[in-house]
Amino acid sequence: MTIMKPLREVGILGYGAYVPRFRLPAREISRVWSGDNEETPIEEKSVPGLDEDTVTMSIEAARNALRRAVLDPFELRAVWVGSESHPYAVKPTSSIVAEAIGAGPSIQAGDWQFACKAGTEAMQAAIGLVGSGMARYALAIGMDTAQGRPGDALEYTAGAGGAAYILGPAEEGIAVLEGSYSFVTDTLDFWRRPMEHYPRHGGRFTGEPAYFRHSLAAAQYLMEGLGYTAQDFDWAVFHQPNVRFPTRVATELGFSQEQIAPGLLVNKIGNTYAGSSMIGLSAILDIAQPGQRVLQVSFGSGAGSDAFSWMITDRVQERQNLAPKTQDYIARRQEIDYATYTRYRGKIQMQ
Repeated sequence: MTIMKPLREVGILGYGAYVPRFRLPAREISRVWSGDNEETPIEEKSVPGLDEDTVTMSIEAARNALRRAVLDPFELRAVWVGSESHPYAVKPTSSIVAEAIGAGPSIQAGDWQFACKAGTEAMQAAIGLVGSGMARYALAIGMDTAQGRPGDALEYTAGAGGAAYILGPAEEGIAVLEGSYSFVTDTLDFWRRPMEHYPRHGGRFTGEPAYFRHSLAAAQYLMEGLGYTAQDFDWAVFHQPNVRFPTRVATELGFSQEQIAPGLLVNKIGNTYAGSSMIGLSAILDIAQPGQRVLQVSFGSGAGSDAFSWMITDRVQERQNLAPKTQDYIARRQEIDYATYTRYRGKIQMQ
């Protein structure tokens, strides 16, 4: 299998995360639906406020990325937003974000979909655009709001938040792409029909033929193509639908719990869908040191995975403190009850 590399080397110039401050404890969901307060692997999840959606959160993450890149937004030539929860069925999220951050109008904008790997789809496209020489800088965002049918298992894990990345020439980067690999099949593990409010999932079918097969294949093919093993990486981050899935994949690939711990955020903010591996990567970049190597693997139902190998450069430490860190957003929390959550998320429809 041939790994993907752009004609011109590409790097991450800036990155930024965003997580809403409101938190719904898993024990509160359990209290409502099962009548107990038992502890769960997911401690709590992030919930958007009444004035927050994929657009507003993308804008905040993009501004943080621009601060770290020390870049005039007018220099961007693409703004791409990957999400499962675009606020409009017909009207792009990306054009609103581009306008709000001061990019354009001489810009390419578009929304991306591929379930939970919509964000890394945008990253792959941005790498290709910059790597081909068609653009010098491109912005890729993975962002989602909390989704989940009341009482469903997803309600425990479906969080909100994500991250934004500015891709550009490797010589300006804080992390340089060494290669990527994508693995995709037609696997019906998670879906939502038109006009349906909540997504549906195939239960255990979402594990073996979906998450594990694709995540492992993308990571293994990339590592083999680059001649690396788990010991060649300092850090690794995987898509995080729950705690067990990424932990198992990491173990099967030979990674230790210490290698994945900084990017494993699902127990604190839930599964941020399109932003899952992207926000995990941002937490790692917040603490990364020059010369370290990071493996990033996304997963999207439907189904597919993107895997990336990033080499950290000497510029990373001078950029880390130019914007709020991911852990700052996680620490900034306000606990809410289930009734408040249903109001914020429009769970009760008044006819």
